[in-house]
Amino acid sequence: MTKQPWIRRARRALLSAGTTAVLAAGLLTATAGNSQAATQQPCDIYAAGGTPCVAAHSTTRALYAGYGGPLYQVRRASDSATRDIGVLSTGGYADAAAQDAFCANTSCVITVIYDESGKGNSLTQAPAGGAAGGPDNLANAFEAPVTVGGHKAYGVYVAPGTGYRNDHTNGIATGDQSEGMYAIFNGKHFNGGCCFDYGNAETNDHDTGNGHMEAVYFGNNNVWGSGSGNGPWVMADLENGLFSGVNTRFNAGDPTVTNRFLSAMVKGAPNQWAIRGGDAQSGSLSTFYSGVRPNASGYNPMHKEGSIILGIGGDNSKGAQGTFYEGVMTSGYPSDATENAVQANITAAGYSSASTSTGSLTPGSRISLQATTAPCCTADYLRHDDADNKVVISNINSASSATDKADATWIARAGLANSSCLSFESVDNPGQFLHHYNYELYLSADTGSGSFAQDATFCPTTGNSGVGRSFQSVNFPTKYLRHYNFTAYIGSNGGSNAWDSTSSWAQDTSWLTASPWS
Repeated sequence: MTKQPWIRRARRALLSAGTTAVLAAGLLTATAGNSQAATQQPCDIYAAGGTPCVAAHSTTRALYAGYGGPLYQVRRASDSATRDIGVLSTGGYADAAAQDAFCANTSCVITVIYDESGKGNSLTQAPAGGAAGGPDNLANAFEAPVTVGGHKAYGVYVAPGTGYRNDHTNGIATGDQSEGMYAIFNGKHFNGGCCFDYGNAETNDHDTGNGHMEAVYFGNNNVWGSGSGNGPWVMADLENGLFSGVNTRFNAGDPTVTNRFLSAMVKGAPNQWAIRGGDAQSGSLSTFYSGVRPNASGYNPMHKEGSIILGIGGDNSKGAQGTFYEGVMTSGYPSDATENAVQANITAAGYSSASTSTGSLTPGSRISLQATTAPCCTADYLRHDDADNKVVISNINSASSATDKADATWIARAGLANSSCLSFESVDNPGQFLHHYNYELYLSADTGSGSFAQDATFCPTTGNSGVGRSFQSVNFPTKYLRHYNFTAYIGSNGGSNAWDSTSSWAQDTSWLTASPWS
């Protein structure tokens, strides 16, 4: 019997309402306190939408309401011992205190990012590949502090040369099978290197041709494709191309995104794919592209192989940088409604910067370091020089330019080589740190190497002059952060170098931790 049109419309409305109700359940969070977990987490929402997670990675929180296992593993430098870092409660947040205690007075790297899906798709150190040697570096466990739901946690800080991979997966899409994925990134930490990806790649670590990858990319690389503005953009790495839409190069609909915490999504089905993104702290998702596969050969049908990568390209290209907090991959092409519900869960999770305190040496704080040597330099501050990458001191005051004020502002970080000490990240050049080279101080991007971590770590002590603080080099313990002829060095109290001069050494190595200029 033929149904009347109004009956069909009513049935569709009821079905739609039922679907919305199921997905909305994933948005409910407990309000009794921050320690309680959400009633549903992202992978519960995906499952309710008919596209279950087949990989779920996070160092900040559980991605299933019922997950109570380890999130990641760290290894400390002092004795190479390892420790799994789990959650405070089932379905809850990472136990960052366990990492802090285990890694105290030494450094730690992240060795495993566990798969919460139960399919065994955990990520470990990426091996060598076609584009670059390996194995890749492992992420410093302290370099990406964050707060989630009021709880301290750590992200995965990918410096160039760092990468994770799993080439022997279970349940990940292959060929032209449908899949979806999302990741939460630090939208301020990126570069133009190839390629900061999370998603599906080749199983042999080599470039095996067009359409053999499907991964979410973030950065401002414009060699293959780009969106509007100067970037960074959320794009799809489909192998031999970063795609911002149907065209192989420019697509105006893919905007520059600048959120501190960024939700980035890519999904693909036979001759259909989409890019979506949004602020991971508030608001809804935007669709940057949705349509047919790129108009170039090899991408329809796709030839996905089912490996999982993080921080690198499919052939182990590892020139990129970025920070990853959480991400999943699904079986099947998620609906926009499902993704919208996941976005609402993400914004409710409460991502925020690790600290907003100022003028202190607490990791996460913004500070400026003021020289104490009288009479020459008490109005001078430690800063990086825009003309090159040297570190100097110069006069900074309320009338100084915004650029000069930013150059003289630093973010105190847990020491890259010793978590009980400090490293200093540039506030206007994220990912670049104060470090010494041939005893002179420079500002450079973290290479991810152990030697860079040592050169960029300083242990605060009582000021050598009795005023303020002094900062002892962790790998040259007789040398302290010093200004000499308005240039910054690490110097000892007497020695063969000019900057080891005993004249005013105690004052030159003593600094006031002032409120940040920027």
